Amino acid sequence: MTSTSNRIVVAGGGGFIGRALCSVLLGAGYRVSVLTRGPAREGPNGLSFVTWDGASSRGWEAQADGALALVNLAGENVAGGRWTAARRRAILESRVLAGRAMAQAVERAAQKPKVLVQASAVGYYGDTGDALVDETRPGGQGFLAEVCRQWEASSRAVEDMGVRRVVVRTGLVLGRGGGMLERVLTPFRLFLGGPLGGGRQGFSWIHLEDEVRAIRFLLEDERATGPFNLTAPGSVTNLEFCRELGRVLSRPCALPAPGALLELVLGDMGRELLLWGCRALPRRLSELGFAFTYPELGGALRALLR
Repeated sequence: MTSTSNRIVVAGGGGFIGRALCSVLLGAGYRVSVLTRGPAREGPNGLSFVTWDGASSRGWEAQADGALALVNLAGENVAGGRWTAARRRAILESRVLAGRAMAQAVERAAQKPKVLVQASAVGYYGDTGDALVDETRPGGQGFLAEVCRQWEASSRAVEDMGVRRVVVRTGLVLGRGGGMLERVLTPFRLFLGGPLGGGRQGFSWIHLEDEVRAIRFLLEDERATGPFNLTAPGSVTNLEFCRELGRVLSRPCALPAPGALLELVLGDMGRELLLWGCRALPRRLSELGFAFTYPELGGALRALLR
């Protein structure tokens, strides 16, 4: 395929973050090819949809040849249901196979992409409670930490091919139309909101607008390589998040969800997603000069809920 310096290929472009990212990239004048399980088709304003199987470069690898960038956000929703053996396998394999497909496409490209942006999550660090951590923190323990380790490693081979690679360890993304915020609004509006367990676990968050701005920033900045925490600098605990959300909604934060009950109902998923936490700081992102639009939780929630 002929070189097209402004073409970006996005896997996971139909998800909560992916839709917002594609919109921003198209608005900035890039051409965006979204990998989809559905039929191939052309969209408006430089957007196209290219069929893939989620596990290989078959059928779309020509898109990688001469592209500016590949962005891999693909992966099964970790909060989509109790972690049965089948769910665990789907969560892990959907991420690892997508990453390997990215590397396979790069390997077969005559003209390599300039950069690959690989998704990950702050779950990489495991449970660090309310301790502050940055990108120098080693990986932790637990299912999500192991998933993140393999997820990050899945596309590492592109570095040996001379392609710059950025790993984005994302926190809980706050936005409307999806994500965790929509799930907690209803109980708060019904005066049933409260912290999860003791509430002392770290709550690493980022506004959706800053999330996609940061991905674009790292994609475009040739100095960026390696892991970056995509989290707001105004890190909080789960209890602090609940109190701030209550203030914005003029609702109490008074009914904690017992940790033992969450574990009983949801098993390991309840423990790792809801009761474990960390306060991951965006040290490397800030060092590169990225300016957050919403660095503090109160401002982010007011902007989303006003």
